[in-house]
Amino acid sequence: MLSPLPATTLKFMDWPWAQIEPYFQELAERPLDATSLSTWLADWSHLSKLLYETYWRLHIATTVNIADAQAEQSYKAFLDEIQPPSQAAEQKLKEKLLASGLQPDGFEIPLRNLRAETALFRQENLPLLSEELKVSAEYDKITGVQTVEWQGKEVTVSQLAPEYLNPDRALRERAWRLASERWLADREALNELWVKLLGVRRQLAANANLPDYRAYRWRQWLRFDYTPEDCKKFHQAIEQAVVPAASRIYEKRRRLLGVKTLRPWDINVDPRGRPPLKPFETVAELEAKCAAIFHQVDPQLGEYFEVMRREKLLDLDNRKNKAPGGYCNDFPVARRPFIFANSVGLHDDVQTVLHEGGHAFHSFETFSLPYFQQLYAPIEFCEVASMGMELLASPYLTRDFGGFYTAQEAARARIEHLESILLFWPYMAVVDAFQHWAYENPDHAAKPAECDAHWEALWQRFMPDVDWSGLEQERETGWHRKLHIFQVPLYYVEYGLAQLGAVQVWRRALSDQAGAVAAYRKALALGNTATLPELYATAGARLAFDAETLAQAVELVEGKIAELDE
Repeated sequence: MLSPLPATTLKFMDWPWAQIEPYFQELAERPLDATSLSTWLADWSHLSKLLYETYWRLHIATTVNIADAQAEQSYKAFLDEIQPPSQAAEQKLKEKLLASGLQPDGFEIPLRNLRAETALFRQENLPLLSEELKVSAEYDKITGVQTVEWQGKEVTVSQLAPEYLNPDRALRERAWRLASERWLADREALNELWVKLLGVRRQLAANANLPDYRAYRWRQWLRFDYTPEDCKKFHQAIEQAVVPAASRIYEKRRRLLGVKTLRPWDINVDPRGRPPLKPFETVAELEAKCAAIFHQVDPQLGEYFEVMRREKLLDLDNRKNKAPGGYCNDFPVARRPFIFANSVGLHDDVQTVLHEGGHAFHSFETFSLPYFQQLYAPIEFCEVASMGMELLASPYLTRDFGGFYTAQEAARARIEHLESILLFWPYMAVVDAFQHWAYENPDHAAKPAECDAHWEALWQRFMPDVDWSGLEQERETGWHRKLHIFQVPLYYVEYGLAQLGAVQVWRRALSDQAGAVAAYRKALALGNTATLPELYATAGARLAFDAETLAQAVELVEGKIAELDE
């Protein structure tokens, strides 16, 4: 008789596979019928949650301190010794449930996903999947130690970001060039890493008898509701509906700055010569004021964030030996999310916490669902949760609501955010189209010089308004600076689709904030129990790829910018 599984992951994390395996064996051998179904699913769900949470706790430890050799060793040991056999054991349980013909309540979407995962499973891919994670973690090791000397101090490349907002054009150019030189110093290392990753990914697809890695990834991501052709349609729609709007923003910026052409170090600075917004001095202040904003959006969402503050589930400061970027992951056994960021005192840091807060609230809203397989919505909707929260929170940035700014400063911050939405869609198209090309043409993509050339061509197509003359190396290696290409392949179109969904949620909020927030929360609470179009519809939006829907969003955003500009 097996003893009960631990109630917390902290008591489970050190278990070797020999201690875990009997629990999978017992579930595989236990009779499964309508009477035993709910108990069987609950037991499988708890085991899956323990493994999922263990993985993320180990992974997070490698990002909060990339110099922690013990954390790296523990993470790699999990990838080598626990993940492959547990995935094989999970496969047997999926097959058992599917073979039973049983249909648990609220399990239609999980069953659909289990069928797809079971069809994609290959035993020989298990070590490759672990290898891919280990190799992709090298990206953090390469980029996380990028430091430069600035004004007599060693600083991370991320810590140069405030300098890009300095009204002194010569100073921000110097900072920008210093950061770019540091990235170029890692050019060969990143090229080698990419080629290695591409090889692993091609083998994964070949083992699954699929024509290319994109086809493999489409199934792995459980993308049932749109195709690669839809993505290309979306790229064309962006070119038609958004690129002209982005050009208008860039031209207005060039005119206000009084420069002949916009250079890369001109795109973040305030075009009216105002100093950068300084929303906070300390991370504690960032946390407190974001908490006040979340309370204004919805008292329950505000309380969720207070839980994270009290339980130290926020790691928001930037420091040496910390991985770049920001993310939110969750611990389903503890029923808590965790937010990671690299704050340096800019408004972007506020946006990051609002964004990742949306992900955290998504987790909180789904923790009450009974089974692990019901928790995680498609990532295309997860980003509606985060980008939607940025927009839903935007009316409360002022000090009147406990936020960061005067009314004029808040208007400026909102204009910057709304402009960034319009500027993001073309960049998203570059990143997504680059990845489609890479996995459609892997022989060419295995030659970094051809990657450089294709990135350059896409940049000229979607982002023609900034003058990069004399900076051709920096422009063509821009794909090095997008971690998704290395670590989360073919994950970027989600941001573009979700941004369009978020703008639709926000459209309602402009006339009915309470109704928009209620619909938003109702959609979050569905977790993985509805289709992607149903999730969008519940939130008050439509999953769309067409130029007409994009044009309506562009018109709304440009109209609000003009209103705030007054």
